[in-house]
Amino acid sequence: MSSSNRTGPSPLALMLTGIPGVAVSSPWVALPLCCLYLLMLLGNCSLLWAIRAEHALHAPMFQLLSMLALADLGLSLCTLPTVLAVSCVPAASLPFQACLAQMYFIHAFSAIESGVLVAMAFDRFVAICHPLRYGSVLSGSLVARAGVLIVLRGTCVVLPVAVLMARMPFCRARVLSHSFCLHQDMLRLACGDVRPSSWYGLSAVILTKGLDSLAILLSYVLILRAILGTVSPAARAKAFSTCVCHLCAVLLFYVPLISLSVIHRLGKHQPSLAPTLLADAYLLVPPILNPLVYSWKTKQIRRRILLLLCRRGTQQQA
Repeated sequence: MSSSNRTGPSPLALMLTGIPGVAVSSPWVALPLCCLYLLMLLGNCSLLWAIRAEHALHAPMFQLLSMLALADLGLSLCTLPTVLAVSCVPAASLPFQACLAQMYFIHAFSAIESGVLVAMAFDRFVAICHPLRYGSVLSGSLVARAGVLIVLRGTCVVLPVAVLMARMPFCRARVLSHSFCLHQDMLRLACGDVRPSSWYGLSAVILTKGLDSLAILLSYVLILRAILGTVSPAARAKAFSTCVCHLCAVLLFYVPLISLSVIHRLGKHQPSLAPTLLADAYLLVPPILNPLVYSWKTKQIRRRILLLLCRRGTQQQA
């Protein structure tokens, strides 16, 4: 059929899918999603404001936390238009080029966030295992260079995925499994030889998130060995407490990501509800919970945010 590629008279569009079993155009879906996105924006913007306003937070650890908040914002804002469109409009569709751009930015920001989590693990390793050298090892210039390298790696590694996908013909039912575009999901709809794109996508995941997860694991093995070598129980508890926030961020990011990748590549006969919920959790839960966890555990951030809320309340009363 002439509609099997993108050279026909009508441009290719891919249909987006909401949560299975839940009717679209329902306020019971749109309202909670709007609240979640507003909470994500409020939390991450407040976190960035607190780090910028509080001089005591101008340290490498909190500079990396700012990068994590920016990556979370980018990852969530990539999906905001289509997620809300699916919850409000029946049979929502997205032009192929827009879907391709969304896919690129989702995977690029995901790779950037993974790299930031590795840098934060290295920060905790130096702070616990080599505390006297922390200031000399983790300087501001080193953090800035690491941030540039993380962004370049994320954008460059994902670029061939988008280039290969742009050349794919689509001749099957053009209905995606999610309310946004992911590489594995788009590849499922393509016809022709999809092996180059599939193998490169798998290699990119291994070279970024796979190596990153191993680096984080190695860092915590060394951290655990250093903590267990500490004689004082109070020092052990303090060292463990400094890692809680980062461990929560790692688990919130990697558990849904790995589960979603396994289901997409191996679970071809799984119910559609599982990958949909995992994808939503992968893109929404970390950006919402990361600011809450760090604000709860960090006194300076909590104090700055409370000060901001008190000022807003005073202005409204005046």
